[in-house]
Formats: sequence, C-alpha cells, structure tokens
Amino acid sequence: MTAAVRRFFGPLSPAGLWLGGAFLLLLLLLPWWGGSYIMTVATTVFYLALVGQSWNLMLGFAGLLSIGHALFVGIGAYTAAYLFAAVGLPPAVGVLPAIGLAVLMGLLIGYLGFRFAIGGVYFALLTIAFAEFVRVVIDHVSWLGATEGFFLKVSEADRHGIDLANLRGAPEMYYYLIMALALGALVLCRYLLRSRLGYYWQAIRDDAGAAEALGVNVLRYKMYAVAISSGMAGVAGVFYAFYQNSLFPEIVFNIERSIEATLGSIVGGVGTLFGPIFGTFILTPLGEIVTEAIDLLKHWHVIDPETKLDGLKLLIWGFIVVLIVLFKPKGLWPWVCVRLRLTRPEAEG
Repeated sequence: MTAAVRRFFGPLSPAGLWLGGAFLLLLLLLPWWGGSYIMTVATTVFYLALVGQSWNLMLGFAGLLSIGHALFVGIGAYTAAYLFAAVGLPPAVGVLPAIGLAVLMGLLIGYLGFRFAIGGVYFALLTIAFAEFVRVVIDHVSWLGATEGFFLKVSEADRHGIDLANLRGAPEMYYYLIMALALGALVLCRYLLRSRLGYYWQAIRDDAGAAEALGVNVLRYKMYAVAISSGMAGVAGVFYAFYQNSLFPEIVFNIERSIEATLGSIVGGVGTLFGPIFGTFILTPLGEIVTEAIDLLKHWHVIDPETKLDGLKLLIWGFIVVLIVLFKPKGLWPWVCVRLRLTRPEAEG
C-alpha cells in the first residue's frame, strides 16, 4: 500500500475498512444478484450521489448555498446530447464542451454573486433564477426539442455490449460507469479537502472576513469552488442525457431536481466526504418504497386509483429531512461513524 493510499484511508478504523470493503464488493457484484430493478435503483443512487457530491463541495466545503444546481446538470446534458445528435460528436469528447459550458455558467453566476456581495440565501435565489431563465430559453428553442422533448435515437443493438465512447450499451455498463464516476468524485473531493485549496475553502466557510484578513483571496477561491462544483454537475448531466435518452426542460431544470441534489447531502451530512453517498442510499430506496406502497394501496382501493399523489414522495422526504435537522443537525453519517466506530477518534466523517 502506497503512502497516498494510506493517507486516503487513514481516517478509517479497521472496522470501517472491513465494512467499506464488504459494501463495495456487494455493489460490484450487484448485477449478478440484484436483478434489473435493483440495478436501476442503484444506478439512480450513484447518479444522485455524484450530483450531491458536487453540491456538497460548494456548500459543505466553501459555504456557498446553491438551490439551482439542476442548471449545471441540464447544461451538461443538453450540450453533449445536441452535439451527438447534430454532428455525431461522441459523448466521450462532448463531455469536454459540456463541462466547459457548465463551468462558464457557474463562473458567471459566481462572479455576479460575489462581485456584488450577494451571499447566503440571496446567492441561492440567484442560482434558481438562472436555472429558470435557461429552462425558459431552451423551452422556446425548436431545435432543442422545446416542450415536446429532445430524444436520442437508440437501436436495439445499442442496448447490448459496451460502447463507452458513445455511451451505448447494456444497463450493467451504465451502472459501473456511474459507480466509477461517483467514487471518482469521492476521491477528488477527498484530495481537494486535504489540499491547500480545501483549507482555504473551509476558512472562507467558517469566517470569510477572517480568511481575507489573513491574505486569502476570497473571491478567487470561491470561484474555484463554483467552477469545480458546476463541472462535476456537468459530467453528471452528460451521463443523465445518454442514460435517459430523452430530455425535457421542465423536468431537467425543475427545482425538484435541484432539491434531490441537496437532500442526500443534508441527510448524510453536509461537509462530510461520504455523507452525500450515504444519504442518497437512504433516500432513493425510501422513495421507491413509498411509490410502491402508494401503487399497492391504489390497487387494493384503499386510495382512490384516480387520486394523484405526485408530491407525496417529496413530502415524506421533507419530513425526514426536518427530523434529521432537528435531532441530527450534522447528518446521519457522522453519527453512524461514531456509533459503529468506522473512523478513528481524531478523524472527521
């Protein structure tokens, strides 16, 4: 084991290493034991974990609240999808301009916010405003599908095998790809958090005025956080576009998508490394259970089959988040780490 690997896993206790290794092995073998439905749910979990990790980097590391994070996901998705459909540019290459546009949008929002001292909830409103603005623009551009949606053609042959360059293949390919991306984001965030950049972010998060007094260029390092976060979300958007093969602006840029990005981190623990993944592994299966329970109650006519309960999942999620904020304000992951002794006493979650 190299020194870098030892430093990365250093905070974990022996119990944490064993449990983490067993859980990872379970996930790696999931296509062999879980079936298609469970694998679809797990793919969604890792996708939301990737988006949540990007959001956590902005708020948890640098203290910048964003509630319009679906904006960066949507820009990445539409950029790569359009380049693939219009000029045949494979997403393996199209991901670069997708990241670039997402980063540029993030830098624009960040500059406007930080240059004019817009912070806290007002910065969050700025991200929502831009997300809604882009949604309206795309909704009126005919060559992007407008309200009827933007579809990527998929043949039966595309649903088999592995074609990473064009993101075409069997469900197993998408599952392992998004798992690799989510774990890669975890490794990146771990590296950033322990770098000079990460220490500057934490200083800005805790007290921006004191950090600036000590010589930290607050504007520059906030912009770094926004750029990296929006770029990560752009990568998630490229995966989303080719996994779903269809894009609807009212869905992709909907504030509900942004809320999904935040809930996993809030439940798991904002500012922790594994919190976004842990929280998403709780909320996403819970959402599926709620959906199945509602369908079952409608089937038994306990609930009128014609009754629409589309917001019930978010209502339950919101109730759980409120309980966690009240009783475990730092999230569940730090509490689990202490209870199961997954980390060393001096390490953080």
